[in-house]
Amino acid sequence: MLTYLIDGNNLIGKIKQLRELQKKDKQGVREKLALRLDTYFSNKNQKVILFFDGFKAEAIHAGKIKIVYSENKSADEELKNQIEITKNKRTITLVTSDSNLAQFGKVCGCTVIGSDKFAMELFGKQKDLDEDELAKSISQQEIKNLFGV
Repeated sequence: MLTYLIDGNNLIGKIKQLRELQKKDKQGVREKLALRLDTYFSNKNQKVILFFDGFKAEAIHAGKIKIVYSENKSADEELKNQIEITKNKRTITLVTSDSNLAQFGKVCGCTVIGSDKFAMELFGKQKDLDEDELAKSISQQEIKNLFGV
């Protein structure tokens, strides 16, 4: 099975409105990203692991998206560990714009997609929506999934 490993903070940094909103509501931004990823991958037979720096504040329920918090390590270290323990590294697509991490992924045989390119795939024209429009773009079903309803 193909697996996407996503550098969450790096991806947030490439989406203007999420980046700005993160200053006020870090947890909310993480939830919005996780829900958008769940919607994007809902009809795809792919495993998705989203990595964030730091500790889990509140549980995020995002369907098939597995969320990993790095705790006392960096998310980059956690991503590298995940790549290293995967038997068939060619099944991994790494989403990051961190040059060291991208190089590591390429050397290991992973497909690497830049966060900016993936953000355009994920959000398309929504990349530059203001906060209210972005909030409206999240469906009621995504909100229900977030709260496990």
